[in-house]
Amino acid sequence: MFGYYLQLALRSFRNSKVLTALMVLAIALGIGASMTTLTVFHVLSGDPIPDKSDRLFAVQLDAASMDGYVAGEEPDTNITRFDAETLLREARGTRQAMMSGGFVAIAPDGARTPFFTDARYTSADFFPMFDVPLAYGRAWTAEDDAARARVAVISAETNQKVFGGGDSTGKTLRVNGADFRVIGVLGPWMPTPRFWDLSLDRFNTLESVFVPFSAAIEQKLSRMGSMSCWGDSGTDPNALNAPCTWLQYWVELRSPADADAYRDYLNSYSDQQRAAGRFERPNNIRLRDVPTLLDHKQVVPSDVRLQLWLAIGFLLVCLVNTVGLLLAKSLRRASEIGVRRALGASRRAIFAQFLIEAGAIGVAGGVVGLGLALLGLWAVRQNPSSYAALAKLDLTMLLTTFALSIVASLLAGLLPAWRAMQVTPAIQLKSQ
Repeated sequence: MFGYYLQLALRSFRNSKVLTALMVLAIALGIGASMTTLTVFHVLSGDPIPDKSDRLFAVQLDAASMDGYVAGEEPDTNITRFDAETLLREARGTRQAMMSGGFVAIAPDGARTPFFTDARYTSADFFPMFDVPLAYGRAWTAEDDAARARVAVISAETNQKVFGGGDSTGKTLRVNGADFRVIGVLGPWMPTPRFWDLSLDRFNTLESVFVPFSAAIEQKLSRMGSMSCWGDSGTDPNALNAPCTWLQYWVELRSPADADAYRDYLNSYSDQQRAAGRFERPNNIRLRDVPTLLDHKQVVPSDVRLQLWLAIGFLLVCLVNTVGLLLAKSLRRASEIGVRRALGASRRAIFAQFLIEAGAIGVAGGVVGLGLALLGLWAVRQNPSSYAALAKLDLTMLLTTFALSIVASLLAGLLPAWRAMQVTPAIQLKSQ
């Protein structure tokens, strides 16, 4: 019966080409607009590390002075170098990493032009903790951290730009005038957003160079990111005891249930630091896993959220218009429905026939809407926003496009199909 109903639908489309085209266009415009914004929202709001996002926690401590203190206020996102190195040394998590952003000059050998690029100064657990893939070589070890070893892991792009690609492990990379030995090259890796340091551009490309934090401090590599200081402003902010927060600290726990125990540890640590005279404020810690942190920081730009709601509203308007067009079409076919009913077609058969017609319109609208969505995403990629390059349709969103189109058209077809099945055969036959 499905094939028969589909034949009736195609015949109906040929008999009312303009009306059919208007319905397909209405569905396509709604699908194109909604899928453009939904794809952008999907890319920006996804889980960047789904396998362990509930076991990775960002640590916040309140080490500031009492100046400007407000009870219960959010502590600084970053922590001091003293606290970061102490927590790293005590190692109460399965893995832990301290880090900061940097901006360095790379001087390739030969005729290649020097360039500036983003860097990340961190500790050894960064790579296994964040599941960083390596195409060549290895990451450094805790022993390398302790020895302030001048080693580096570089991105595939930097590897191509400096060494021409391939396995460059063992080669020398000149960073801000200092020689670092390349021990690893990253494989394909692009977590979105760049959740480990939300003070920098959240959707830009990844850092190009990763070096041990201890080596970066020794070589006085330039840092990049937010910093908040209090007390003696003449203190070097990079010094171990400097009253400045500028380091991100992450911990990986065995399970989400271990978060309470680690939170107790942080409270105990804060008590110890207050007793030692370092902390002045009451305990005010935060321990958020990746999804909670992203939600707290409202990572998805507000304009993207607004555009999504506007597009959904536009889709609803398109659906209302489609309902009206389908109703008009069903009313024009009242005599045809009456004849079919008189020949033995049940109300259920009439209802199914009109729903299949609506579904066929949805498929056609989905095809046209897909083209409009691709055009819309191309337009988004022309914007200067840092997330613009990420606006690409993946398989999930491709399937969602057709699913949404068919569901939307079927919903739009419910009322017209119900109206069609209410046609009384006798009245229609008498009118003929």
